[in-house]
Amino acid sequence: MTSPSPNPGLGPSERLLLLVLAVLLAAGLVWFRGGLHPEAPLERLARQSLDLPVALRNGKPTVVEFYADWCEACRSMAPAMETIEAQHRGELDVVLLNVDNPRWQPELERFDVNGIPQLELFNAAGTPVGRSIGARSTAELQALSSALIAGEPLPALAGMGAVSSLDATPNTSVDVTEGEVAAGAPKAATMAGPRSHA
Repeated sequence: MTSPSPNPGLGPSERLLLLVLAVLLAAGLVWFRGGLHPEAPLERLARQSLDLPVALRNGKPTVVEFYADWCEACRSMAPAMETIEAQHRGELDVVLLNVDNPRWQPELERFDVNGIPQLELFNAAGTPVGRSIGARSTAELQALSSALIAGEPLPALAGMGAVSSLDATPNTSVDVTEGEVAAGAPKAATMAGPRSHA
């Protein structure tokens, strides 16, 4: 006859309880970390963006970002864009357009997208008021957003240009900085398109 061990093993009910707790803990951890395939801020923002025509007609200023999933600068700026969208939800529209999606080809041509990230800035009337090429910090995006919401002139930042309308003289634009093209102005031929920039 064997004597009972001083350290008896777990019974079936204790094992089942531990298994249930382990599964619940694992499920909670997966949920907390964003699921099995956590969505990047770029994907999340693009998915929840309004359609561009809707954003430009709803009476709110709009920031349109042309981006690509492979673009390091776009990915590094994504958390700041997400912050701006969250802080100004209801008073500013943030629209993301992926340059690799053929659906946006007319917009790529219309806004002469030559590098990414490229921001097109619109006032509450849907009129273009500025363009920014290159990554922006949270502080810079906040300054741009605040100016758009208040209807004030955009801050002077490096890589930032004004967008102006054409006057009566063909091929003439006013207040367009180097590298910028006014809406409707003839476009210069370029060797590389937005998909060739990293």
